[in-house]
Amino acid sequence: MAIAAVLAFASCKKDVRPLNLDLDPVNTLNTPTDGTDIKLQPATGASLVFKWNATKAADGDLVLYEIVFDKVGGNFSKPVYKTVSDGSGVQAQATITQKDMNKIASLAGIASSSSGQVKWAVIASKATNTKLSTTSRTLTIERPAGFAVLPAALYLTGTATEGGADVSKAIPLKKTSDGVFEVYTSLQAGSYQLTDKPDGTGTKYYVDANGVIQLGNSATTVSGAAKVYRLGFDMNVATTSSTEIQSIGLYMSAYNTEIGTLDYKGNGTWEAASIPVVFYQFSWGRDERYKYIVHTPAGLEYWGSEHADNVPPAGQPADYFYLLPVTNDQWSNTYKFDPSADNHNVKVDVYFKADGPYTQVVTTL
Repeated sequence: MAIAAVLAFASCKKDVRPLNLDLDPVNTLNTPTDGTDIKLQPATGASLVFKWNATKAADGDLVLYEIVFDKVGGNFSKPVYKTVSDGSGVQAQATITQKDMNKIASLAGIASSSSGQVKWAVIASKATNTKLSTTSRTLTIERPAGFAVLPAALYLTGTATEGGADVSKAIPLKKTSDGVFEVYTSLQAGSYQLTDKPDGTGTKYYVDANGVIQLGNSATTVSGAAKVYRLGFDMNVATTSSTEIQSIGLYMSAYNTEIGTLDYKGNGTWEAASIPVVFYQFSWGRDERYKYIVHTPAGLEYWGSEHADNVPPAGQPADYFYLLPVTNDQWSNTYKFDPSADNHNVKVDVYFKADGPYTQVVTTL
């Protein structure tokens, strides 16, 4: 039995061969061609495709690829950026977004609104064996204004702001899309900065005299009387916008006029303590529709419901009350007062705040 067991064990032993890690480096880079000029426009969402000739391993096994980028004087031993090729590293091409190309250019020392060169190569690998391509190519990249690394959050701080110079009281901005922020707030005489952290350790930005967002510890000066603004900051292209909010009116459709005005109370909030409401009498019944008009130096903005036709508010979800820019049509995108508001006064609150959807509340007094 012992002899049979030994023979059985011997028959189960596999033929063990050493792993062959030999492979050839990539010898040919195809596109983009050497010296290609690339003017980046990340907002278009377009991508660049880098292609090369596939190589092979000595035993025919799978080869994985990484594309690497470096400064012109570098040797790819410490590349500024690298990523696997398409298909989780198996394809002989890599698709790089313009957003990532902008980041690569920044890491290579190319400033925004400037041009410079980076070079790229390909690393082929099998297990622990890696081979850098025998050739590399150079690109000339023109970066747009803006920041390659976009802040995830943005705050307003300084003596001109509602929070004052204490950065822990910095005003948060609403992120409307990747790298784009806005805030409804007041500014008074003084100065302000932008930062991505309200604790003093964040990256700081300022708006220069031309309205361009710059990186640095300088500040933007505000003069004159205090006013309320909608401020916009697009970090993708380093541009700003500023719209003075002169007033907000409560507009009643049937009368085709504003029946009251809301006052700014700070922290992105407008309030009217008491507005008399009388539904309009038509032959078919009494009409209770309303929305809001925001007055700016550039003209009137109408804000109301996402729904063109609305039902009474009782029992409706929170999004019934959300505020969005809407048409100036007399009847469309309106809300409806609760029936209890007819022939009574109402308290009206409008919230353009960063911590949630813009919304409004009407309370019968």
